[in-house]
Amino acid sequence: MITSAQNAKLKLARSLLGRPKGRQAAEAFVVEGVRLLEEALAAGWPVQFIFYTSAVSERGQKLIKTAGAKGIETELVAEALLNSISETGTSQGLLAVLDYTPLPIPRALNFVLITDSIRDPGNLGTLLRSAGAAGVQAVLLPPETTDAFAPKVLRAGMGAHFRLPIQTLTWEQIGELTHSLKVYLADMQGSPCWQADFRQPLALIVGGEAEGATPEARALAGASVCIPMPGKAESLNAGVAGAVLMFEVVRQRSGAAEQV
Repeated sequence: MITSAQNAKLKLARSLLGRPKGRQAAEAFVVEGVRLLEEALAAGWPVQFIFYTSAVSERGQKLIKTAGAKGIETELVAEALLNSISETGTSQGLLAVLDYTPLPIPRALNFVLITDSIRDPGNLGTLLRSAGAAGVQAVLLPPETTDAFAPKVLRAGMGAHFRLPIQTLTWEQIGELTHSLKVYLADMQGSPCWQADFRQPLALIVGGEAEGATPEARALAGASVCIPMPGKAESLNAGVAGAVLMFEVVRQRSGAAEQV
């Protein structure tokens, strides 16, 4: 059992839960809880090691046995120690360090999400979760967007990270990847999204509602769309707006498929 706060693996996990530079330097990140570790193992994601406490649930115990059978190192840790580095309010007694190995971007793209200066972890995680549900092929993050593998983003993503290509790129790289796509920018001054043709191969740029689109995003976009709001709300947060637009793409494409 690990009982010292000076344990090298425990110190690594603590550093990975901090600033993005720590995760980038180690090329690793941390997931907490049964659900996220289940998703990672089901996807075959490389796991360096797993920490658990004596208080872990029966479901968590089964997961530890599964991981051990796959040759993944598991370590019992004193409950107070694991709780001291946990990012969650109520620890499930389970924490794992995973390799940073983002999924490759498909060669033939027709549905891409670009997050423009999304700095709120909850909004980014919600966008990733919705993107995974809507069948987005890849999520491209410009440098101004928060780290997609930060603890709060991972929790809000609910496992989307392990099924969806997510990569941080420069605007130049994003332009190269999307040059053959129609690029739509979500913007309050745009045309109603119901009138746009989302059946064609496209990239959708969604940004934070507070600061508006960056010049780079506007330069890349070929058209702007908005979500008509007959109520009195001034705007939707980025997570909700992005979900509405992504599922409008799904709706239009589903309708087109039914007509064939």
